[in-house]
Amino acid sequence: TVNDRGARAATTFGSVAAVGGNMVFIKKLTASSSGTLSFVDGADSVVLDDTYKEYVFTFNNLHSSSNTGLFQVNFSVDTGSNYNVVKTSTCIQAYHLEDDSEAALGYAGSYDLAQSADFLTLNFVSGTDNDESTSGVFTLFNPSSTTFVKHFISRVQGTEGSGYSMDFSVAGYGNTTSAIDAVQFKMSTGNIDAGDICLYGIL
Repeated sequence: TVNDRGARAATTFGSVAAVGGNMVFIKKLTASSSGTLSFVDGADSVVLDDTYKEYVFTFNNLHSSSNTGLFQVNFSVDTGSNYNVVKTSTCIQAYHLEDDSEAALGYAGSYDLAQSADFLTLNFVSGTDNDESTSGVFTLFNPSSTTFVKHFISRVQGTEGSGYSMDFSVAGYGNTTSAIDAVQFKMSTGNIDAGDICLYGIL
């Protein structure tokens, strides 16, 4: 639903952002053989400051150019000059093969970061076939704080090149008390051929 301020109710998008209020659309980036998709505060109508204490990114059918590309994210505290915020995270992975021969749910420690400035993996390999893509939600809490670290949670579903349904639940924090003012998404190898990422603020 849309209220009289033009803001979509959080329930329209499910329960991921239900702890907040209304979702206000900020910016949509559409991939076209894109090496990166970056949201930088103050650039191209992007808002990523103290206007909102919670920001939600939605991923819609992101299609990779590589069968070995991991979908990843990193943060910047200098408006995108460097994406190298130190992070600690944890990951739970579930998967199921199309022919029902394999399925599992468990802790995926190999995708964790422990005080690392590397890009954080949000989902496993996304295939290159037309019926393979990645979709999901990433929430960043209070990125403009100059007192506390920056917490995040993510839930991403992808169709892997060998026919697996891959579900990643990732959570952690950026270990910085500087304001995060830019967020960048990419594949670890290859480009994001197609799909879009939308940014919302939570009132």
